[in-house]
Amino acid sequence: MTSILWFRRDLRLSDQAALIAAAGEGPVVPVYILDDETPKHRAMGGATRWWLHYSLASLDAALRGKGSRLILRRGASDAVLAALAAEVGTSRVHCIRHYEPWWRNAERAVARKLDLVCHDGNYLAPAGSVTTGSGDPYKIYTPFWRALRTRMPPGDPANRPRDIPAPSNWPKSDRLADWALLPTRPDWAKGFGDEWTPGEAGARRRVDAFVDAAGDYDETRNLPSIEGSSRLSPHLHFGEVSPAYVWHRVADAGGSVEVFLGEIGWRDYAQNVILQFPDYGSRNARDRFDALDWRRSDKDLAAWQRGRTGYPIVDAGMRQLWATGWMHNRVRMIAASFLIKHLLIDWRKGEQWFWDTLVDADYASNAVNWQWVAGTGIDSNMFSRIMAPLSQSEKFDAAGYIRRWVPELADLPDDAIHDPDAAGCRPDAYPAKIIGHREGRERALAAMRDIG
Repeated sequence: MTSILWFRRDLRLSDQAALIAAAGEGPVVPVYILDDETPKHRAMGGATRWWLHYSLASLDAALRGKGSRLILRRGASDAVLAALAAEVGTSRVHCIRHYEPWWRNAERAVARKLDLVCHDGNYLAPAGSVTTGSGDPYKIYTPFWRALRTRMPPGDPANRPRDIPAPSNWPKSDRLADWALLPTRPDWAKGFGDEWTPGEAGARRRVDAFVDAAGDYDETRNLPSIEGSSRLSPHLHFGEVSPAYVWHRVADAGGSVEVFLGEIGWRDYAQNVILQFPDYGSRNARDRFDALDWRRSDKDLAAWQRGRTGYPIVDAGMRQLWATGWMHNRVRMIAASFLIKHLLIDWRKGEQWFWDTLVDADYASNAVNWQWVAGTGIDSNMFSRIMAPLSQSEKFDAAGYIRRWVPELADLPDDAIHDPDAAGCRPDAYPAKIIGHREGRERALAAMRDIG
């Protein structure tokens, strides 16, 4: 029996349960659908489209190495799959299960028309399967991770099929270039290729590069100048490597690798959150924050987006984001806190900017992280905890990081580069602080007091 293999954020051949099942049944027609209709306002942002282009090219090459190929179609997933099924004479579709609300809607729509078989494999455990003793889903990360950890390690990752049976006739496919996923006027992603190699092979090389450093993760992950994080987030987001594969490669690294494994668990936690609260990316989880009087300042928002706030650690992060589609995790928290607390701008403005500019823009992780920093989430920091970007920069030795991304400050000594205004040596080319730390902090706390 011919089957359709519906790819989405699972762009790999190894440890791919849907592919293994489809190949075991007979000829396979792999398809990726560029569906901007089903997600509506949650269609992929510019940075993820750049990544998608190269990941799809890599996937097609891998499939062709197995005697198969990737069919590209565009439109609403349920309609496209129904039309493709009629073309190839089948009703069977295999896929990896997804938890974003639009993908859950799409799966239900497809299942009404075709024989849809969903498989697990993008997370350590299926979302919703880790529950309390009373059978309720967890809302707080720590007990969730404690329960998930008892079920680890995950099963051994499966090898890619030896062969992928091909249909006797291939249906027509769009040309990848015609999708115009890459920016051209201007090409704001021209630096991305120096940082990233999208695709399964690139993902595995990134894992290999991280294995020896995984044991030092807790000691280096907060140091932007070292960038001790794994940089696996975009590869995991696009499913170019499975979390089970990553787990088994790094789990025996010793040292503080358990901290890194907890970060893999955080991805699962975020999926459990959006399964319970599908609108988590656009709605405060704590209703009291609906009354908070956020500032509406396009000027301040633009200064933050462009890395022109006068706070070097914040500006370095925002410029790294624009140049590479990625930002160091510690700096993400500092930059997010600055937008929300110092500038008192709604966290959703920041979430939307990250959605468009991050190559690892993941609905669940992005929303959960922003609400954690904002204090609006079901499990989050208190709003009154306001990061001090100047002292954070010095504490985490960000001088080298700042020199790389804020070249106006490259000649300043370490004791001045974190706060050139206070040191009296701010270059004319670098802006003064958009707001003082104390002023911003007091304004945020006053806004919080106003909502009781």
